[in-house]
Amino acid sequence: MVDAAKKTWDRSLIDLLGLKQSLFGDLKLPKTPLGPFREAIRQRVGFNCELVLPPTHDTAAAVLAVPSADRHSLFISSGTWSLMGLEKAEPDCREASRLANFTNEGGYEYRYRYLKNIMGLWIIQSVKKELGDLYSFSQLCSMAEAEKDFPSLIDVNDQAFLAPPNMIMAIKEFCRQRSLAVPNKIGEIASCVYRSLAQSYRDAVLEIEALQNMKVSTIHIVGGGSQADYLNELTARYTGKQILAGPVEATAIGNIISQMLGAGEFETLAEARKAIADSFPISKW
Repeated sequence: MVDAAKKTWDRSLIDLLGLKQSLFGDLKLPKTPLGPFREAIRQRVGFNCELVLPPTHDTAAAVLAVPSADRHSLFISSGTWSLMGLEKAEPDCREASRLANFTNEGGYEYRYRYLKNIMGLWIIQSVKKELGDLYSFSQLCSMAEAEKDFPSLIDVNDQAFLAPPNMIMAIKEFCRQRSLAVPNKIGEIASCVYRSLAQSYRDAVLEIEALQNMKVSTIHIVGGGSQADYLNELTARYTGKQILAGPVEATAIGNIISQMLGAGEFETLAEARKAIADSFPISKW
């Protein structure tokens, strides 16, 4: 409900929705100090500190922790969901972007995260749980790699996989309805999921390149999903791009960085991102 061009609340839309205008206070940017703890909180926790706003969404904070952001790179904030996109100085509200399901979300210093929400590790997390957590993600990756020639791919963004009663059965039924080879072994199921996710990343990269008239060279993967080495390897293979994975705790790091910027520990975001690159392991594919 924010006007992308005016950078403030779309008051006419709020009226149209019948919401109280008083609910929507002033918008504040990252680095904004809010003040110290209230007295009751100080007494309860035993200390005082000044509260400083980070980018107030976990993905916005995670993207702030991307070690580098040149104009030829994309990011994937990878976890249960995968958010793929790039940072832009201006929003892209064209109809072509809307039809391709890209959005413009807020970022540090009025950057726009032009991104697409893609199914992340939710499917394989569900599969792992349905198998009684008998296998680690590392073991599932090894099983998937052993079945890398299994032919079937699924559309990971299909509604069938959002909240099915049984994820394994949903995968099998999706393949069965489309006359695809039905995965039965655990390795076949895992292979189908991981390769399908890498394929969805490839499709999104091609969409971004076409919509933004650019050629991508690098994809930065941050967040918990950056630890999925097999998926990172598949992503590099399917997209043909260099993959840089890490840091893992990107949301927490982005929060800290915004406060350090506010405190003057770093003069620019580029300086802060270089410090992140120098401070945390970054894996390459």
